Amino acid sequence: MSLLTVHPESGAGTPEIVRGGDAIAARLAGIGVLFERWQANRTFGPDAGADTILTAYAEPVERLKRKYGFESADVISVGPDHPQKSELRSRFLSEHTHSDFEVRFFVEGRGLFYLHHADRVYGVLCEGGDLLSVPANTRHWFDMGAEPCLKCIRLFTTAEGWVADFTGSDIGDRFPRLEDYLKHYA
Repeated sequence: MSLLTVHPESGAGTPEIVRGGDAIAARLAGIGVLFERWQANRTFGPDAGADTILTAYAEPVERLKRKYGFESADVISVGPDHPQKSELRSRFLSEHTHSDFEVRFFVEGRGLFYLHHADRVYGVLCEGGDLLSVPANTRHWFDMGAEPCLKCIRLFTTAEGWVADFTGSDIGDRFPRLEDYLKHYA
């Protein structure tokens, strides 16, 4: 189940909780973030490769490429047996920005994006079927969990792909990691 929580940037207090795809999309649109739900035209087995996944989502991927000028799409898959899962998780947990969109469509699994906008932090729990487009220069961080299990389509406007500019802030330490977030809000 997709979920949005809106916190003061201090991390204190009880957050606003938003449920339901349309309500989440409307709330995030207010800060310039695109949130959509997609349906595949087929189901996938555990060993489905990038070509199979990109073919299944060809229509919405091409729509976004035309709309935003994305040049490429790929698929990233991180499972609990990934040899670099701890290093990847650690790197994504630090607040950063990008000079480009960060677009992720969750084919399978889940992950938790935190978006730092003005004096608020938006926690977006994304699961299979969710697309999140974080605008360029938006402060954010991501938690895939200690035992990640996700498969995502990524879209890029540049050949460099994922390039982060870390802010040096420790704000991410004030907010629950994926496992605690699920216990408290889901």
